[in-house]
Amino acid sequence: MPCFLIFVGVKIIILCIGDTRAAYIRDGMAEYSARIKHYAPCDIEVISEKKVWRKLPADARKKAEGEAILSAIASGDMAVLLDENGTEYGSRAFAAKLEKYAGAGHKRLVFVIGGAFGFSPEVCAAVKTKMSLSKMTFNHEMVRLFMLEQIYRAFSILRNEPYHND
Repeated sequence: MPCFLIFVGVKIIILCIGDTRAAYIRDGMAEYSARIKHYAPCDIEVISEKKVWRKLPADARKKAEGEAILSAIASGDMAVLLDENGTEYGSRAFAAKLEKYAGAGHKRLVFVIGGAFGFSPEVCAAVKTKMSLSKMTFNHEMVRLFMLEQIYRAFSILRNEPYHND
């Protein structure tokens, strides 16, 4: 089945903590979001960073952010944590995984990007699917752009379009 049929009725969400401060990252996110919308609906959902969270120790901050993350994920969502301990995929393997997720009958496919300190144990326990972009550590704001680019790349692979080069 062609991928454009699989993605009918599936909305891709990038769920993240706090605003994207750097203009160059916002610009890149806007560029790739616009490209993705040719294939499927895609939105960035930002959980507002509470000022009080900034004053908390890392574990307490992860717990507070985690509660907000879990409340933003609906029971029918397919959620994937972007986590350094998750499974790594090459671009073609990720494209196949994206297609599989979309074909699973969920209304929303939610890629969750944690805050600067990562995810709470509660979030990790609730969301079993974890994916890593790299063994390297990236700024959590940059991960937003990287993820959007990889989603766009996956669609170009699935559609046999010339963006991706092996």
